[in-house]
Amino acid sequence: MTMSFKTLLASLALACAASLAQAAEPLTTVPALDVPRYMGTWYEIAKLPNWFQRKCTSSTRAQYSLQADGRVQVANSCRLASGEFDDALGTARQIGAANSPKLKVRFAPAWLSFIPVVWGDYWVVELDDNYQWAAVSEPGRQYLWILSRSPRMEPAVYADVLARLARKGLDLQKLELTRQED
Repeated sequence: MTMSFKTLLASLALACAASLAQAAEPLTTVPALDVPRYMGTWYEIAKLPNWFQRKCTSSTRAQYSLQADGRVQVANSCRLASGEFDDALGTARQIGAANSPKLKVRFAPAWLSFIPVVWGDYWVVELDDNYQWAAVSEPGRQYLWILSRSPRMEPAVYADVLARLARKGLDLQKLELTRQED
């Protein structure tokens, strides 16, 4: 189901007002993440614009696979304006306890993995109890992805996610909806 323009505007206005009040507080994550349960396909519903996805026009998704060493293989894909798909293969590792919602992800070659700057923060900041949707950001709140197990998210669920993110101080004014093609 698609969200009406009016519903989206109202949700964004509420979310933006709340985010300004909370931006100074440290970003909080979900209390725990069951990594094996998180594995599988996630569709990007919305994101804050970023340089590494600038050529993506639609159909953005991620496939997470647990590896034997406990790390996670990350296979990102999106459709380009040419109609071709762009793929990026990376690795993620959990930071802290076995149920930590904080991960580090790397898309640089493995031989560069000793350099801290090639690892980016991947924090699960909101998560559905049934692992049907998630929101991922990082401590500086510069990146944000709203993900779903299906290519579409119900408008009421999306509005609730936006309200939750706004309370965490995320700036939703530049949030872009991602077109998912059938």
